[in-house]
Amino acid sequence: MSAPYDVLLRGAEVYDGLGSPPVQADIAFAGDRIAALGSLDAARATLDIDATGLSVAPGFIDAHTHDDLAALNQPDMGFKLLGGVTTCVVGNCGFGAAPFKEAMQLFDGLTPGLSVPHYDGHAGYAATVETVRPGVNIAALAGHGTLRLAAMGTADRQPEERELQHMKDALGEALDAGVFGLSSGLIYVPGRYSQTSELIELASDMRDSGALYATHMRDEGDGLLASVAEAIDIGEQAQVPVQISHHKASGRANWGRVTESLKLIELAQARGLDVHCDQYPYTAGSTILVAIIENGAFTGSAQGGIGTVGADDVVIAGAPGHPQWEGRTVAALAAEFGIPARAAALRVVEHAPGTTAIIHMMSEDDVQQVLRHPSTMIGSDGIPTVGGRPHLRLYNSFARVLGHYSRDLGVLSMADAIYRMTGFTANKFGLNGRGRIEIGAFADAVVFDAETLIDQGTFENPNRYPAGIVDVFVNGVASVRAGVSQTARAGRMLRRPGT
Repeated sequence: MSAPYDVLLRGAEVYDGLGSPPVQADIAFAGDRIAALGSLDAARATLDIDATGLSVAPGFIDAHTHDDLAALNQPDMGFKLLGGVTTCVVGNCGFGAAPFKEAMQLFDGLTPGLSVPHYDGHAGYAATVETVRPGVNIAALAGHGTLRLAAMGTADRQPEERELQHMKDALGEALDAGVFGLSSGLIYVPGRYSQTSELIELASDMRDSGALYATHMRDEGDGLLASVAEAIDIGEQAQVPVQISHHKASGRANWGRVTESLKLIELAQARGLDVHCDQYPYTAGSTILVAIIENGAFTGSAQGGIGTVGADDVVIAGAPGHPQWEGRTVAALAAEFGIPARAAALRVVEHAPGTTAIIHMMSEDDVQQVLRHPSTMIGSDGIPTVGGRPHLRLYNSFARVLGHYSRDLGVLSMADAIYRMTGFTANKFGLNGRGRIEIGAFADAVVFDAETLIDQGTFENPNRYPAGIVDVFVNGVASVRAGVSQTARAGRMLRRPGT
């Protein structure tokens, strides 16, 4: 007689993903669903795992990624799977996967060297993801920057009526294809040239659809509060939920201002608005070097979106064709070149246009305050560069929250921390059936050792997987076993409910 279940996890400490305290239980999967939960001593399964002494949680949902093309070019997605992530929200910061030509243009500056098959629109992207079958589930946002680039190039002006309609039509195609919202990247070209009214007009087309507006705001430095207010205003005027990306206060002069920015979120929520944020658990950020230059980092100007940071604070992460620059600060390169810091950064970009950098720009107190706040979920914001030294958040964000901030520092409980990376995120984005351990839910799950779980990457050696992740299941398929990737590629393209 064949076993009634495909997978049985026995004797684990089970976190439901909704913030409840853990309970000891057995979990059974049948196909892609959780079929039974409780005391299952007499049950049989094809894969029977003794999880005594281990913990089980819903597979982690990465609320903020740039894995749009990595899902096609690096479909095993080991850098996420081996960290317990089973679903990635892509299309953030205005960098969306369609239209194809403009997406390739923008992503060539973010993750150069990725080659993917041609597709048409977001429907074509979704079909390609389904054909490739990456190792994790993919939930997409449309990118405002990509739509604007397709409609009017890099023009620094308001769109003409026909150009705005072009963007609206492209957003409509994306919504029909099942995207979960629209993202903006308001420190990047061309998104930085848009006015609030343009974003309200576009976001209004998502009203009553369940889709949300996610934003890399105009300014996370001196203009932090005005930028949070703008994001909230866009959601309020358009009547759509808002997701503030990688909430932080950037630049030493702004440290401590998250108290005020979080208060703005609280006030908006008190008015009934659906406003939340995500965060990566590090005091350093990462982006393309050209954006750091454009935002005045090396001129002492605070008018850009990242506050005032020095050349000593900016470290080259990936410089295609020039590995000798990776791991070095812009200040060190400026000294070597014998030129000012901005000129040195421009030289790097000239010779390696896709250069990414790490920026040390936040305070630890702020990171903990944002993490502790009930509006915050977890998103890695990792840039999946081919080679180089990417920000270690690409591999390690979720293990760091659970191991370092929850278990070791007690910033928030383990159950709450898991909720921030599972059920909370699923509810916000509308990922029905994900992010929870309950009968009938999708069998996305991570088995981990709560005593040894920890991030292992360093800025000098970031390409390291966390410790303590034992097994990972995606749609019921064993994708990591005993800490080893099974290259199962069981992920799916997720679509907004009703599409």
